[in-house]
Amino acid sequence: MTASTAGIVPYDVIVLGAGAAGLFCAATAGQRGKRVLLLDHADQPGKKILISGGGRCNFTNVHTAPDRYLSSNPHFAKSALSRYTAADFIALVDAYGIAWHEKTLGQLFCDGSARQIVAMLLEECAKGGVAVNCGDALGEIDHADGLYRVAFGERMATAPALVIATGGPSIPKMGATGIAYDLARKFGLKVVQPRPALVPLTLSGDEALFRELSGVSTEVVARIDGKAGGKAAFREAALFTHRGLSGPAILQISSYWQRGQTVTTQFLPDRGEGWLRDAKRDRPRTALRKVLGEGLPERLVDVLCERLGLNGELGAMSDKALAAAEAKLARWPFVPDGSEGFAKAEVTAGGIDTGGISSKTMEARKVPGLYVIGEAADVTGWLGGYNFQWAWASARAAGLAV
Repeated sequence: MTASTAGIVPYDVIVLGAGAAGLFCAATAGQRGKRVLLLDHADQPGKKILISGGGRCNFTNVHTAPDRYLSSNPHFAKSALSRYTAADFIALVDAYGIAWHEKTLGQLFCDGSARQIVAMLLEECAKGGVAVNCGDALGEIDHADGLYRVAFGERMATAPALVIATGGPSIPKMGATGIAYDLARKFGLKVVQPRPALVPLTLSGDEALFRELSGVSTEVVARIDGKAGGKAAFREAALFTHRGLSGPAILQISSYWQRGQTVTTQFLPDRGEGWLRDAKRDRPRTALRKVLGEGLPERLVDVLCERLGLNGELGAMSDKALAAAEAKLARWPFVPDGSEGFAKAEVTAGGIDTGGISSKTMEARKVPGLYVIGEAADVTGWLGGYNFQWAWASARAAGLAV
C-alpha cells in the first residue's frame, strides 16, 4: 500500500492493538505528552475485556507475584510487576468510582460491568489526547530512517516508536490473530512456540467414558506428572465435559501440560492417609458408595466405584484394597489427547521471546523503538486476573519509556 508524503500523519508512538495492554500503554504515553495513535482492526476497543470474567472483568489479583507466571525466562516479569502493582491499578479503579468485590483466591471483579473498565481506559486515553482508530485493517508495516510506517485503511502514519500489543491467537472469534509473531519475525525477534493456555483438555479412548459425567463438578487438586509441571498444583473445581476436563483447576494446569503427559487429580483432598481404613473400623456396615458420596457428587461416585471395582460394605473389603483405593483417589490419572485449542483458550502461552526484550522498558534490545507488551510477549499468568495485571504492568513500563 502506498500513500503520498502529504498524506502521512506523524506521531511519537503508534500502538497496535486496543486491548487491555494497548489501551493502558497509549494512555500512559499520551498523558506524558506524546502524540499517540492507537490502532485496532476490530470494530471497537477492548473486546476481550468485555467478555472477561463473565462480563464483569476479573481486572487483577491481589496475590500477584512473579512465580505465578510462565515464561521461558521466569525472571522477566519481575521488574514490571514490581513497579506497577495490583494496588496501583485498584487505586485507578477506585478513582473512577467503579465498585468491585473480591471473589476466591484474590480475584477482583467489577460489581457492575466490564464496560466500566473499558470506559475508564478510554477516558484515560482521552486525557492523553490519544487518537483511537478501530475498524481498519492493518496494511504494510515497515521501518526505515528511524521511523516506523504503518498503513491502515487508506491512510498511513509514522512514528519513531511502535508498540506491539496485539495479543495472541486465543479466541479468534473475537478477532485475535498471530500478527504479533509475524511482526516479531519481520524485525528479527525470536518467537517461543505459541500454544493454547487456560484451556479445557480433551480425553479419548477408555477415558472418554467419563463423558457420561458431563456437567459434574467437584473440588480437586490437579497436578502434572513429571518434571515439566514443576511444583504446579491447583486446588479448585474440576468440571467433566462432553469432550474431557475443564473447570478452574484444569484450566490452570493446562498451561503447564504438554502432549503425552499425565494429569493427576486428587479427589477428596481434605482426606488424610488411611481415611478409608479408619472409616472401615468406625463404620464397617457402611457402603463405600455412601462414604464417597459424603464428599463427591453421586454420579461421580458411581463411576469411581465402577473403576475401582469396589462395591458393598467397608467391612467386607480388605485393608489392602482400601489402601489401593485411597492411593488411586489421591492421584487419579488422566492422559489428555489434546486441548480444545485456541478457540477455547483464555490466553496464549509462548509468544515473542523475552530474551530479546528489556524487562525494564519492554523495548527490543536490537530494534530501537520497537516495544512488546501484554500477551504478545512470552509471559502467561495464572487464571484469576493475573494476565490483566501483566497487561497493566508491561503497558505502564513501555508507556513510560516510549
